[in-house]
Amino acid sequence: MGGESSTRTAPRSGGASKAQAGGRVGQRLSGLAVALGLVLFLGGFAWGAVVYRPYTVPTSSMTPTIDAGDRVLAQRIDGSEVRRGDVVVFRDKTWVTNAAVVKRVVAVGGDTVSCCTNGKLTVNGKQIDEPYLPKGSLAEITNIPTVKVPEGRLFLLGDERQGSLDSSAHLTDAAGGTVSRNAVSARVDAVVWPMNGMLKRPTGWETLGSLSQPGPLRLMVGAVIAGAVLVLGGAAYGPIAGRAGRRSRARTEPAGAR
Repeated sequence: MGGESSTRTAPRSGGASKAQAGGRVGQRLSGLAVALGLVLFLGGFAWGAVVYRPYTVPTSSMTPTIDAGDRVLAQRIDGSEVRRGDVVVFRDKTWVTNAAVVKRVVAVGGDTVSCCTNGKLTVNGKQIDEPYLPKGSLAEITNIPTVKVPEGRLFLLGDERQGSLDSSAHLTDAAGGTVSRNAVSARVDAVVWPMNGMLKRPTGWETLGSLSQPGPLRLMVGAVIAGAVLVLGGAAYGPIAGRAGRRSRARTEPAGAR
């Protein structure tokens, strides 16, 4: 009996030791996964809070790109970073008092803009393709006389030209419908509610110069998702490993042994 007892006890002790050693390694790795996941998850949100600002667009002047009531994320930028084709957020008291305005930049300082030639907006003598306009709509409901945009200023239009109170509606203002670059505080990157995603690049403007590059929103979202996966995976390691260990012992333990 004594020999039989010692024979059974020895392998159990060795197996338990190996299991504990393996468990410690697994626990350390799961802990590192949770820690790294938290850094990515919280860091992604913190990064987004620094770089982006949320806005709710109150009107339909940017339809179909942005509908009334849509929630957008706009990257904080300096006015000097604005490029043709950008959808920007700005404030100008001659347009609206105590409210931000969202419009598309169609001309920058030094440009000459007019409309319409063959139904298209013309900038610096080039007709611009604008696929973001509502299907079948005109580039402008009224003719825009030739406007020379002063240096340091912008000419902006809504994508829904029929109902947009944009530069074309402010041509008689002292600034001739233009807005200072310094009035711009952000550039819209994406519509997040509803989840329409990143704005399409306005490729029709490439013939006039380089376009703005998208902000780091995709990287931020990727960091948040990766962080969530690591946190959940690391937290789930313990229960999964414990269950797997119990099943393994149940398969290898002799019948009737206690």
